[in-house]
Amino acid sequence: MNALSYKTVSANASTVEKKWYVIDATDLVLGRLASRIALILRGKNKPSFTPHVDCGDNVIVVNADKIRLTGKKRTDKVYVRHTGYPGGQRFTTPKELLSRKPCAVVEAAVKGMLPKNRLGSKIFHNLYVYAQNEHPHEAQQPATIKLNEI
Repeated sequence: MNALSYKTVSANASTVEKKWYVIDATDLVLGRLASRIALILRGKNKPSFTPHVDCGDNVIVVNADKIRLTGKKRTDKVYVRHTGYPGGQRFTTPKELLSRKPCAVVEAAVKGMLPKNRLGSKIFHNLYVYAQNEHPHEAQQPATIKLNEI
């Protein structure tokens, strides 16, 4: 056996092939959906995965306002943010957030599953979430995938 026949291939920005995918979030559980989206965004579903390179694909999520939260998470889960001023801590439930900004719930779940560094911020920009069924990315010819096919 020739030892030189096996080489580790590391992807870089010029060799990565990015694809576009559409996921319909209708009646899908938020956490399961977010973990699968994070997997695709990171590129861990590809054989050429390289941890320090953005080798993931672009993901479009439609019907984000129709996601499912199990148990009492719709009313009991709390999102915390801070305005930056003294006493500026603000609390929101998913029920309130879905009525105001339905895309924010999916974005927050996916963002929490990505790396907390510059690469994670860059990868997060490959996610596009829309509350309704329409999206403006038809020119990229995205492929439709189901949650269980990932």
